[in-house]
Amino acid sequence: MVLTFDVDAESCVLAEDAKYASHPGVMSHQAYGPQVGVPRILAMLAEFKVRATFFVPGRTADTWPHVVEAIAAEGHEIAHHSYAHRRLVDMSADEERRDFDDGMAALQRLGVVPVGHRSPLSAPSVRTANMLAQHGFRYQSTLMDDDRPYLLETTDGVLAELPPHWILDDFPQYAFLPDPVIGTAVESPRKALEVWSLEIAAMRDLGCLFVLCNHPFLSGRPSRVQALRELIGTTLDYGDVPILTAAEVAERVHSDPEATRKPFQTTGRSTEHRLRSERWSSTTR
Repeated sequence: MVLTFDVDAESCVLAEDAKYASHPGVMSHQAYGPQVGVPRILAMLAEFKVRATFFVPGRTADTWPHVVEAIAAEGHEIAHHSYAHRRLVDMSADEERRDFDDGMAALQRLGVVPVGHRSPLSAPSVRTANMLAQHGFRYQSTLMDDDRPYLLETTDGVLAELPPHWILDDFPQYAFLPDPVIGTAVESPRKALEVWSLEIAAMRDLGCLFVLCNHPFLSGRPSRVQALRELIGTTLDYGDVPILTAAEVAERVHSDPEATRKPFQTTGRSTEHRLRSERWSSTTR
C-alpha cells in the first residue's frame, strides 16, 4: 500500500481561473486542506507510525511553506505535483518546462529534492515522462494502464510507474464545489471505505499495488479521516501488506531484474507483462 496525499490547496481552483483569488468562500474551502486537513492527517499517520507521500504543487509550497516543512519534519516523502496544477497536456513545451522548473524551485527553497512526480488531474503531456527522466526522477504516479508497478522506458531514461486509478481517489467520493465545479459528490465515508477495502482485499490476492490518492481539503474532514484510520488499521491487520512511500516502492521496482518494462508510447501502449503477480506479491508483502 502507498498512501498519497495531493496537497492542492488553492492551486486547483486558481488553475481554473485566477478570479477565484478574490472569492473568500472558495479560498477558505481550499485553505481547509493545509490549515486543518494536513495536521489532522499527520496526527493520524503518527498514530500508526507509517509514512506517506505528499505530492505538493509549487504554489502550495510558496503559499504554505510551514505546512510543507511540517510534513517533512514528520519524515514523510514530498514529491513534485507541478507548480500551478494546470493540465500539462494543454500546455506548450515552453509552458510545461517553466511550470516544472517553478515547481522544483519552490520545493528546493524549502530543502526538498523530489524524486517522484504526479501530473495534475492525471493529464500528462507526451513530453512529461521524458522531462522527468532528464531530471533524474525515479518515478511517476500518473498512468493508469496497469495495477502493478512497472518500468517505463523513455528516450531519456527509465522511470518506475506506480499506477493510480480513480477508484482509489477521493475526488469521485467527496469532491463538491458549486463554483468552480470541481465535483458534485458528497458520499458517505462508509461508501468510500467499502470501495477501498474491497479493492485492497482483491489487490492483495492478485499481488497488485494499492496507491490511494487523497486530498487534505477533502479527506481531512473528521469522518473521512476516521475512514482512513479504519482502512489503515485493516491493512496492518493483514500482516503481510507493508505501507511504503512511493519512493520506497519505486526503488524496489528499479532493483527487480524481472520488473515489467514498457516503452513509452503515446498510442498503442505495450501490454507485455514479464512480472508475474505472484513475484510482485512475494516481494512487497
